[in-house]
Amino acid sequence: MDAFNQRLNAHFEAWLGPRDKRVRGMLLLDGYLPTLALTLGYLLVVWMGPRYMKHRQPYSCRGAMMLYNLGITILSFGMFSELVAAVWPGDYDFYCQSTHGPQEVDKKIINILWWYYFSKLLEFMDTFFFILRKNNHQVTFLHVYHHISMLNIWWFVMNWIPCGHSFFGPTLNCFVHVVMYSYYGLSAIPAMRPYLWWKKHITQLQLIQFGLTVFHALCAVVWPCGFSLGWLYFQISYMVSLVIFFLNFYTQTYKKHKASLKKDHQSGSTAFKNGHAKADPAAALKKRRVD
Repeated sequence: MDAFNQRLNAHFEAWLGPRDKRVRGMLLLDGYLPTLALTLGYLLVVWMGPRYMKHRQPYSCRGAMMLYNLGITILSFGMFSELVAAVWPGDYDFYCQSTHGPQEVDKKIINILWWYYFSKLLEFMDTFFFILRKNNHQVTFLHVYHHISMLNIWWFVMNWIPCGHSFFGPTLNCFVHVVMYSYYGLSAIPAMRPYLWWKKHITQLQLIQFGLTVFHALCAVVWPCGFSLGWLYFQISYMVSLVIFFLNFYTQTYKKHKASLKKDHQSGSTAFKNGHAKADPAAALKKRRVD
């Protein structure tokens, strides 16, 4: 297994260049095999989980979900605060920052971004809760694509560009996750649900995040500083893919849903159709989630 891991690492280094030595020895980063195995295990659960739960009653998971969402909210807020505190003094250039900036700042950014990488593994629990609660409609292609791509991309980021210009996307993402996971934590409390009005705006906030991340990457393309252009082009491409998928989700969930409600209201069929009560589409909307 070690020999295979070494060959895999050698292949990546031949393709991408030498890895950053500052992350050697950090948990899960010395070889790609653990991240690959965790990804395949996640996909196996996505495939087998609904089959296992098919003839079983859904689990409530309310207490576990409240603790999980609270934990991710606190972790995200901590990472956001630490990243802002690290770059706020001005030692990092917003427009372009190489991976060899001030030593102490780089070291701090690397340590925070390792936690960011690790948080992508913890967030697999989102999917597991959906499956245990039999909310399989929420395990969409976008949901799975986003979860597995983030974990794997960040293994490569941590091994080749673990600081410098890489800090910006995680800073925004951590802020968004503070908003998002606090919402889902509160939504697990039935008494709080009538007061949670900002779900629609979470997706809008995510789209703003992607746009700002693309802008930040383009700054380093226009005003280069030695940060890898190949990584910047990849980041821009990945962000564009997320914009496309999240825009489609937003349109399907909110725009078309709103148009459908308006049409039903105008036709007088909101409550009944052919003598039978229709399902409340607003209730279905509340169950849809993307992260």
